[in-house]
Amino acid sequence: MIKHIVMWNFADEAEGADKATNLQLVREALLGLTGVVPGIITLEPVIPSEEFEHSYDLVLYSEFESAEALKAYAVHPDHVAVAGLIGKLRTSRVCVDYEA
Repeated sequence: MIKHIVMWNFADEAEGADKATNLQLVREALLGLTGVVPGIITLEPVIPSEEFEHSYDLVLYSEFESAEALKAYAVHPDHVAVAGLIGKLRTSRVCVDYEA
């Protein structure tokens, strides 16, 4: 199993909407990948309930059946579309993948 964790910060305003609106939009778009992209075991996009000094605006915790499943996810057209949306709204991104 591969765990894939991504964290983003978002612009206060982007694409004509405020941060809170864009966070919900992206969270829903990520949730929409469940059951669509093969190999996903868990896909949990989280908007933290409180802002702390070093918090990120949105965190994605996900698990994949294998490294191959994660690679397929990366190029799946539905994921590519969501990644394109996020790219228009985010200001920073960090990611870690590891085998469990």
